[in-house]
Amino acid sequence: MFPGLNKRMCAGLVAGSLMLPMGSVAAVSAQEVPGDFTGIVREKIPAVVAITTRQFVEDQTNLMPFSDFFGPFNGGQSPVQPQVREALGSGFVISQDGYIVTNNHVVQEASEIHVVFSDKETSPAQLVGRDPATDIAVLKIDPRPNLTPIVWGDSDAVQPGAWTIAIGSPFGLGGTVTVGVLSARSRDIQVGPYDDFLQTDASVNQGNSGGPLFNTRGEVIGVNTAIVSPTGGSIGIGFAVPSRTARTVVDQLIRTGRIERGFIGVRLQEITPATAEALGMPGSEGALVASVEPGGPAEKAGVQSGDVITRFNGKEIKSARDLTLAVTSQKPGTETTLTMNRGGAEQQAALTVSQREEEEVQTSAVPTPETDDSLGLALSPIPEEVRPQLGLQPDASGVFVQGVAPNSLAAESGLQPGDVIVSANDRNVTQPSEVEEELVESRQEKRPVLLRISRQGQSLFAALDVS
Repeated sequence: MFPGLNKRMCAGLVAGSLMLPMGSVAAVSAQEVPGDFTGIVREKIPAVVAITTRQFVEDQTNLMPFSDFFGPFNGGQSPVQPQVREALGSGFVISQDGYIVTNNHVVQEASEIHVVFSDKETSPAQLVGRDPATDIAVLKIDPRPNLTPIVWGDSDAVQPGAWTIAIGSPFGLGGTVTVGVLSARSRDIQVGPYDDFLQTDASVNQGNSGGPLFNTRGEVIGVNTAIVSPTGGSIGIGFAVPSRTARTVVDQLIRTGRIERGFIGVRLQEITPATAEALGMPGSEGALVASVEPGGPAEKAGVQSGDVITRFNGKEIKSARDLTLAVTSQKPGTETTLTMNRGGAEQQAALTVSQREEEEVQTSAVPTPETDDSLGLALSPIPEEVRPQLGLQPDASGVFVQGVAPNSLAAESGLQPGDVIVSANDRNVTQPSEVEEELVESRQEKRPVLLRISRQGQSLFAALDVS
């Protein structure tokens, strides 16, 4: 299942033991809308497939509840019972040599994969590669006669209000066609760092996952991936990975079996109005650099914590998400430029994009606080015993956030228990009293206090509007 996607948002939901997951480029104009869509459906439906998967799971469940009465069996252990889980999704053919696109969550744990065509013929498929971050996967089957691939379209050329056509196998009903309009573009549904979905009101249901979303030229502009629904059924809010993203991922998976994403070595955060005021900025557009990775491209280019990046590779950056998408779309090794605001002055920097390495950091914490009831914030010196769990170096200094009251000013500003406040208004702090002094000064001057915090070994900013 797509990382971070909850069961009510994903077109691949679990129902009992059966899991039912969900060339040329041209623009679309209103004049091109046909009287109906029968021609497109007739031409494209042979290339849309149902995908069935099987996963073999060893189940250790005790199946002999009467063993206590009849004595031990197999050393008191139940035999391992292999279980088979079946799943269903959709996909589409993109080449005459048998490459097929679908969703990662349709095939990610499959032991066997089969492709079912509209003529009911079935072919075994091999997994070529998958990208959990965008929920795209590529399969390969042996070529078959008269295999007609689908052509990619330009997702950036389709505007809200344009007709869209979804074809797939909802609930196992192969060759199902639904029609609607493009509701919105560039949707961030909070399921991953590269969210940039097309939204459509064409019905997308369980089993549609991985199927194509067409424009009125019969070109694929998206890969149906997720829905929003309180019941698991379609309510007219479906999401598709845009062809711009899907095509790039698919090409890389076919060519190398893996994905290369650009990386410049910065940790970003959005700019709130309070943060903008604390930084002395006129507005909240741009990407705030919370920390810079030592030895990374950004550090080599002179980027510093507290800089606000406003342009990258000539493209305007209005948010941290904009910069993330812009950087990851660059091929490693690309030479580019960025524009940043530092202390009210605009600066330029040149850098070479490197390869992104995915990693995870985990942490925990505990200790004895001083509490600011007005902020809902409990602070203490850093307990020595939790330094390793916090990802802190032995000589690192700061003030430990032991507690944050729900619905308090501290909580609304993004502070979390386990954070370490490193500085307040650019003053390095080691004791709760030093943080309090800066809070008092900011209150008197009627301005937000800017905190730099360390969280799970990463640095970021928080602005508390104490005015």
